[in-house]
Amino acid sequence: MPSNLSSIRGSQPGIWLETLLRIARGMGPDRPFQSGITSMLRTLSEKLSFYRAHLVLFDPETGLLRLSLADAQPKSNHANYAPGVGVTGHVFATGQPVIVKKMKGDPLFLSLLFERTEKELEELSFISVPIFAPSQKNSMSAREVIGTLNADTMYVSDADLELRRLFLETAAALIANESAFLRENSGRYKAGSLQTGTKETALRSANEIFAVQAKTMDGILKHAQATVSGNMPVLISGEPGVGKKTLAVWIHYSGSRKDSPFIVCSCLGLTKDNALTELCGYQKSAFLGAMHTQKGLFEQANTGTIYLDAVDMLPEDAQQALLLLIKEQKVLRKGARDHIPVNVRVLASTRRSLSELTSVRQFLPELCERLSANEIHLPPLRERYEDIIPLAEYFLKQCSVSIDQPVKRIARDALELIMRYFWPGNISELAQCMMQAAKQCTGQIIKASDLPPSLHSSKRSEPETTLSLMDAVARYEKELLVDSLVKTDGNMLKASSALKASYRIVNYKVKKYGIDPKQFSRKGKKNYG
Repeated sequence: MPSNLSSIRGSQPGIWLETLLRIARGMGPDRPFQSGITSMLRTLSEKLSFYRAHLVLFDPETGLLRLSLADAQPKSNHANYAPGVGVTGHVFATGQPVIVKKMKGDPLFLSLLFERTEKELEELSFISVPIFAPSQKNSMSAREVIGTLNADTMYVSDADLELRRLFLETAAALIANESAFLRENSGRYKAGSLQTGTKETALRSANEIFAVQAKTMDGILKHAQATVSGNMPVLISGEPGVGKKTLAVWIHYSGSRKDSPFIVCSCLGLTKDNALTELCGYQKSAFLGAMHTQKGLFEQANTGTIYLDAVDMLPEDAQQALLLLIKEQKVLRKGARDHIPVNVRVLASTRRSLSELTSVRQFLPELCERLSANEIHLPPLRERYEDIIPLAEYFLKQCSVSIDQPVKRIARDALELIMRYFWPGNISELAQCMMQAAKQCTGQIIKASDLPPSLHSSKRSEPETTLSLMDAVARYEKELLVDSLVKTDGNMLKASSALKASYRIVNYKVKKYGIDPKQFSRKGKKNYG
């Protein structure tokens, strides 16, 4: 940090406009995006004393947030984490800026991307603002959050932090206008259907990953199978990264609507002002700039399925519109007089309990009732440790093929780290972890040193839950069993000895929780050792 901070902090009002002009001149459709943003981040540091300014974008392939560009050396060149985790993840999930007045002690601030000294954690503040996808030309489509702009700064006053937050939001708006780059790197701009050539691939991939999780998914798929041929809505609940969209794809392409559109709509970007336009569309000249007629998402999904991701984030007006669309199966475009009949099945996902939202009047009771009639819950990865190693093996095999590197197995020290980690990003985070490890690996064995830094610093500590005593005991027992089997290579006798329990009791518990000791054995798995 510069010692003459007070003199360069931007005490003169003109410095803010000068900096904005300098940033704007370095950006534009004729300039490379990366060099323009790199120049912006450097300017924020040089002119306004922001530190570690960096851009984080959402990666739709992994479901994780990844560090894209930074004006400082990160802990890892492949740093990423799950939406909803930490300050940046929270800003991405909510679309609202966050100011951390003091880094140290703040429960949301995790300091995952950069090294900071104890003094910096005591003295610095952190600001994170959302980056919204640009609206399409002549369209009122919903603007989705596709990333965040973030920076450290010295705390002077609350008013100064608010001014800095506003400036970063202005800079984020300039970034959003670089639509050509964003369309290439985000993939979350507009709802869309899977292309014809990817239908079989999507279903095959879903079947493969569900087969890997057979112990957990058998019952879930039986429930889902009973819904594939129906027309009633299905609600898929669970934390980010557990595979809600994958299950929605499986339901659609396993049913009678498999040859019809599968339209995806992220409710995170919908507001009360644009939700109706996004869902129902508009007529030419319905508003200033409406140069053509635009079909809404329900009309685009006619005869097929619409998947509403994060339906719990729908604003109240949009909830009412969705309820009418489900009940009446008729669309009224903005500016039109006549309704258009549609035949659309609704699949939706939620991270929060709709019943709880209903109880606090944040969700319409009738809509909750209709969506929840067929609810399928996907448990987080931390509640099913027996799936972690099979999933790691599956992803390692996929990564090995994609990067053309014959990584064959995972060393025991790496396995222990993988099993000890809490996996807040669930399956998506595990997939990205194995990709990073495969790229980092210099031989044919994944070692602990190949794994991301977040796994090395993690502790098996979970947030407060509402588990019953019996459920909490069962979870703890399962953790102990899996940990012991990992350390003993699946040897039941050695695990029994380590746990100071009889073989009979351990064998009973293993069968009770559906744990397969062979998956932890070097002899039983070719890819592990």
